[in-house]
Amino acid sequence: MGKPIKRVAVGYPIAMPMGMGQGWGRGRGRRRKRRMIGFIPPVRHFYPALPPLGQPKPPIFMTYEEFEALRLVDYEGLTQEEAGKRMGVSRGTVWRALNSARKKVAQMIVEGRELVILPQGNEVPKGTAGEGE
Repeated sequence: MGKPIKRVAVGYPIAMPMGMGQGWGRGRGRRRKRRMIGFIPPVRHFYPALPPLGQPKPPIFMTYEEFEALRLVDYEGLTQEEAGKRMGVSRGTVWRALNSARKKVAQMIVEGRELVILPQGNEVPKGTAGEGE
């Protein structure tokens, strides 16, 4: 007879960016806290001016949360604490989003890859209902 076959759960499709897509927030874990976004980027897709040599690498995906943390700290010059208050999250959450955003921007420049900025589904633009101000 042999050993029984072990079944493995199937993950997200390969083309889907990590943490984005249908089903996020369902099932396991805690529901993600809403993030206050003060600026929705008008340009959400950046790509190298010259076409890549050889096989193009997949694009890098940045969330609105990461973009907002990068904008508040590096562009507006706020501290991580001040940025956290504006976004409605802790300083540690801002630090993680900022680290991730900086790494993605550096990777885009060094490797000459596309960068796509996408919503994650838990962002609330400032000035909309349900913000709590």
